[in-house]
Amino acid sequence: MAGGINTANQFQADVQQYIADETLPLARRQLVAYQAGEPLTLPKGMGTTYTATRFQRIPLPQYPLAEGVPPPGETMTIQQVTGVAQQWGDAVKITDQAEIQTKHPLFKMAMNLVGLQIAETFERNTFNTLMAMTQVNYVNSRGSRGALVAGDVLDTTTVLRTSAALQTIGAPRFMGDEQTDTKLSAESGGARADDSPRGMPHYIGICHTQVVADWSQNSTVVLSRSYSAANRLYNYEIGEWGGTRWLASNMVPTFTGFANNSNGAAYAPQAGGGTFANNNYFVIITGSDTQNQYESQIYAVSGAQAIVANGSIKVTTPNVQGFTYNIYIGTTNTPTNLGLTVSGPTTGPAQGQAVQLPPATSITITGIGMFQTPPAAPASGITVYPNFVIGRGLFGQIVLDNVKYAYLKDPDKFDYMNQLRIVSWKAYYGSIIENQNFGARIECTSAFSPTFG
Repeated sequence: MAGGINTANQFQADVQQYIADETLPLARRQLVAYQAGEPLTLPKGMGTTYTATRFQRIPLPQYPLAEGVPPPGETMTIQQVTGVAQQWGDAVKITDQAEIQTKHPLFKMAMNLVGLQIAETFERNTFNTLMAMTQVNYVNSRGSRGALVAGDVLDTTTVLRTSAALQTIGAPRFMGDEQTDTKLSAESGGARADDSPRGMPHYIGICHTQVVADWSQNSTVVLSRSYSAANRLYNYEIGEWGGTRWLASNMVPTFTGFANNSNGAAYAPQAGGGTFANNNYFVIITGSDTQNQYESQIYAVSGAQAIVANGSIKVTTPNVQGFTYNIYIGTTNTPTNLGLTVSGPTTGPAQGQAVQLPPATSITITGIGMFQTPPAAPASGITVYPNFVIGRGLFGQIVLDNVKYAYLKDPDKFDYMNQLRIVSWKAYYGSIIENQNFGARIECTSAFSPTFG
């Protein structure tokens, strides 16, 4: 009788698949910006707009008083800034079958992921607010973002001229500066009562992790290699330079420049199908990463596109996965309006606008949409990193309604079969620049790349 050998392949149907009990960790996000804002409470029943008022200084007297003659007096003036609280939120929906069939507890995992999403949403929105700062220094005294070139890495000169300018303006620092204090402690031999690194007035600086690598190569900068952990005040603090305590974050936005026809981007005016007036139009495409939604890919403005009356234009979005695209259009080479298209969102505040468009897709732009300005474009092939130097009182976090969670696991009249589980959250808040003079942005490039190889 012939013998045989039983192999593992014969019994694959009886092999149980192993799935580990522990789930793998997610990439860490370094959240540092939200903590630097002043907490501002907007009372309920007072709308959504927060108004802050500042009384301006009155001029110093130029001459002494004349005998018996009163001074003419000074006029007091106020300055106001406003910010709007908006409702943010999201949800995760899970079917009953998915919950029953899956090894790991989906509902619990959704709760954890939503918690991360909330913190990262607040951080992302804070960075978007900080990008509205109007005081900007470019490394090596370049005149604009588009003028930065490879090698324009963060340097001590630019950092010092930024912090010196803020101190000259009188931007308040953290850990002090509420009032002028000229007194010294006699017991400390002429030093202040608290002259330890933790007690010194300072600005807060935030830079991208790639910039930290450039910064670490500067031999005059004291960073984490010789910076005692006991001196740290903030999350992800890496060191102090020139009166600024620097924090690292991998959520700082970046901007990379592309040629206008890169990655398959194309433009084709059409004879009909739109509401354009007869004119030449210019197009800018920007790409937003699908995780943080930063407009980080900035394509150079197109050449003039001749569109006839009631015409339209077909724009092919770049073929880069992991990004969605916005299309801007206008009659100058600096368009400040989104395009209109039926390919955009069908609900919400951006309904019908040329935003969140998929890659490698032909999009018909039928007209000029709502006002929105694209980020300034770096030179093609250059990635620009903004760094933020923050004084106390630069910006605030307006809270109208704190974060609220909803955990829906029970049946109701809309889901009487109890087929869905929902984890959701919402919050009513906003960020506001309180004083543009109290902070600045430094823009630079990096000698390092976020990719391997």
